[in-house]
Parts: sequence; structure tokens; C-alpha cells
Amino acid sequence: MAGFRPTTFWHDHGRIPPSEQDTTPPFRDRPDLVTLIMGFWKRAEKPAPPRTLDHVAWARGLPNRELEKEGQSEGEVQRPHHVSSELERRVVRKLDLGVVPLVSALYLLAFLDRSNIGNARIAGMREDLDLHGNRYQWLLNIFYIAYIIFEVFALMWKILPPNIWAAFVVFGWGVAATLQATTQVWETEMVCRFFLGLFEAGFGPGIPYLLSFFYLRHELGLRIGIFLSAAPLATTFAGALAYGITSGHSAIANWRLLFLVEGLPTIIMAAVAYRFLPVSPEQARFLNQEEALVVKARGVRQVGDVSRIGGIDWRDIGATLIDAKAWITAFMYFSTNVGFSSLPVFLPTILEEMGYSSVNAQGLTAPPFFLSFLVTIISVYIADKTQQRGLTVIVMSTIGFIGYVLLAACKTVGVRYFGVFLAAAGIFPTIANILPWVLNNQGSDTRRGAGIAILNIIGQCGPLLGTNIFPSTEGPRYTKGMWVSAAFTLFTAFLAMGLRILLVWENKKLDQKHGPKSKISGSGATDPASMETAVCEENYGPNFRFVL
Repeated sequence: MAGFRPTTFWHDHGRIPPSEQDTTPPFRDRPDLVTLIMGFWKRAEKPAPPRTLDHVAWARGLPNRELEKEGQSEGEVQRPHHVSSELERRVVRKLDLGVVPLVSALYLLAFLDRSNIGNARIAGMREDLDLHGNRYQWLLNIFYIAYIIFEVFALMWKILPPNIWAAFVVFGWGVAATLQATTQVWETEMVCRFFLGLFEAGFGPGIPYLLSFFYLRHELGLRIGIFLSAAPLATTFAGALAYGITSGHSAIANWRLLFLVEGLPTIIMAAVAYRFLPVSPEQARFLNQEEALVVKARGVRQVGDVSRIGGIDWRDIGATLIDAKAWITAFMYFSTNVGFSSLPVFLPTILEEMGYSSVNAQGLTAPPFFLSFLVTIISVYIADKTQQRGLTVIVMSTIGFIGYVLLAACKTVGVRYFGVFLAAAGIFPTIANILPWVLNNQGSDTRRGAGIAILNIIGQCGPLLGTNIFPSTEGPRYTKGMWVSAAFTLFTAFLAMGLRILLVWENKKLDQKHGPKSKISGSGATDPASMETAVCEENYGPNFRFVL
């Protein structure tokens, strides 16, 4: 058998030749339990990120030698395997159908359950629960106090399987929302609103973070926008649904029926979330084996790894806490939330005091928020395509500012109602563009999660202000509340301008350090080969640039 080399035979069959085997007993002189633990630990270790640029092959776990062409070393491979654009588009479409509609539907229910108290107030709850003085304001405040305290729940999406965590929080707020129909006194309603805020804090703030595990940075904004557009859509339905419920004569008070009709579906949806929300992108039940490999390859392209659920890096959390960008976006969110939180819960009352009947006021809330729903999706789509989130935030917040100025300065009912359209069409899209901007500009999964947590802890203090600037004594025009909302909405535009200037400066520093990068369109360079072969481009490194 001339030319036969035993070691080559063993290597070609994927085994270590006897001459190279380590015969040293593992974990010598260690107790059996420690040996088992250490053995498990070594088996659980993650493979290093790929040295080649072949995402799919690495995701399959193929030996590196299978990637090499004859006569070439690993680093000399001139044309690595890559994910075809058509196959990747198919995977993204499946993610769009399997993930985004589900989380959007849940957020629609969440926003419906938190904001329907405005409709319930003018449907009889004000009299039945004796909401005199500032009691109504406290029902709004207690929700946001719980929401702020438990904002750290956003990181649970990385620690626990998403379907389990989603089922837990959805069931929790569904029960709290439904039990509002049974309250007889203001104190009991306060308890329900507290637990409603506690459980909702574990859902909405963390979903943009969860979506960052499924989508590349140039795909993320549109999906977050679709998710957040459920808020104005919920407000649209809230007006129409409240109109239908409160215009009848039921055996129980109309406001109690409103809480039942809108709360019970949320409890049912908890089971749907547990069954259909994917445990991780690569384990989605609607993907076949080939598509699951593509998802793994996309994970490598994003962060250099496949598995992204389970555990956080405390050093990255510390780094985020001293990052000015995280705090600027948090104060932008605070400023926008002053109007974002107050408009849905006070608009029925504002319209009623413009001279419309209670029933007509419920119905008239729908058109402005439907316009906001459409503008939200259009604005995030444009921001994704141009990668200009800062300019989009500036334009949208300026539109909202003009709307609030009309509401504050004008007395004509028609002009003020037009101002409602502008305010709604400005503040909701602004929120939808701030959230992906945070995720785009933090360079690790833990930092993205910490950025979202900071954003919400600071930002959700805005509603505490926003829900207290419309005292009943200042009706029907609520001039002070409108001017305050206008000022903070304009302040958001100035903060966005300042952050964009900072990011331009930091990108120039990165170009000086790593060399200039080709003009970025989405997640990578405009060169198709570069887009296919970039590795770890969403974490800090040579391929990372901030989105302006």
C-alpha cells in the first residue's frame, strides 16, 4: 500500500490518530462530581466565530478543511459559499409572517388595555368610582410608576425563552385589565392599574430588543415601526370599539363591559404566545432545515455567533451606563412621551369639551390615530432605506410640535381638530424611529438591551409629567398642557440634531482608526460580495459604523 499515510487516513475520517491522542486521564485527581461538571462545561463551550467568511458552512459546524479548495489554505479561499439573496428574502418573509404580526397583535392589546381608561372615564366610571379631584390622574400615574420600576424586565428576553416570558407577562396584564371591570372603589382600581403596569413593563419595552435577534440593522426599523404602529391602530380601534360598546344599554355599566370585552382576549392570547412565539430565530417552527441554517448565518453576520439567548455581560452594562448616546436617546424618549402618553387618554375628554357629545367624541378619536398609523410605517421605511434616523426624528417631531401649537393657540374647533391630526402624526412616528436608533448604535447584544432599559427607565418618566398637565380645571382648551407638550416635542428635535452631530464625529474617528468604509446602505457596503461576507458587523469592530 504505497503512499498510504496512517495519520492522513484518520484525519480524513474525522478521527484523531492513536499517535496523536492525549492519553492523560481527564481532570486527574478531581472528584467524580467535579469531573462531570467540567466535562459538561467543556461540551457546552461555544465554537469561536468563523475565521473564514462562510457563514452558512460555519453555522452547519462543518470542519474548516471542507471549506478549502484544493491547493488553498483557509485564508486563500477566493469565493466562499454564501446565502443566496433569494433564499434570504424568503427567510425574512417567513420571519415577517411568523413573528411581527404576533408581537404587534399583543402590543395592540397592551395599548388598548392601558389607554381604554380614557374611554371608560367618560362612559360612566367617573361617577361610579367617584373620580373627583386628582383621582383620575393617580390612576394614570400608578400605571407608569409600576412601568418605570420594572423596566429592567426588558433584559428578560435575553435570559429566558421568549415564548415562556411572553406568555407569563401577557397572562398577567390580561388578568389585571379584566379585573378592572369588577372594581367598586377607587383604591381597588389603583391596585389593578399597578399590576397592569408591572406586567406590561415586561412586554412592550423589550420587543424591539427581541426583534434585533431576528433582523439585521437595516431591516430592523421597519419591523419595529410595524410593531409600534399597533399603538395608534389600537387607539383607532379604542375609539370605534368604545363607541360600539358604550352606545348600547347592557345589564352592567358600559364602562365595566368595556374592560371585559377588551381584557378577556388578552388572557386567551397568552396561550397563543406560548405556542407560536419562537424560542429563538433558528428554532422557529415555520422554518425548514435549510432556512434555519440561513438564520444562523445571519446571526454570524450580525454578532459573530449563532446562539444569542441566555445570559448577559455585566461589563457591557457598565459601559452602556457611561455612554452619552444612551442618555441622549433616553431624554429624547422622555420628551416625546410627554405627548405620546397623554394624547390617547385625554383626547376623548378634549373632544367632548370641544362641544361634541360623549358618543361622538369616542368616534372622532379614530381618524387622527389611523393617519398616525400610516405615517409611522412610512417614516420608518424611509429611515431604513436612507439610514437617516436622526433627520426622520427631527421632521416628525417638528410636525408634532406644530400640531400642539395649533391646539394651544387656536380657539376654532376645526383648526384644533386639525392640530390633533398633526400631533398624532408627529409623536407616534417619532417614538417608532427613536427605538431602532438606540439598537442600531449599541455594539453588542447586552449593550443593546441595556440601552433599551435606560431608554425606558428615563423615558417612561415622561408620562408622569404628561398625564398631570391636563387638570380638569383647565378645560376645555387645556392651554398649559398643550404648550408643555409642544415645548417637549420641539426639544426632541434639538436633541436628535445634537445626537446626529455626535454620531458624525464618532464615525469620522472610526474611519481614522480602521480606515474609511464604503458608503453604507443597510447592514454593509454597497458591494454585494461585501454584504454577503461581512462578519460581526453589528458589534463594535472594523465593520461597525453608527447610524445617523
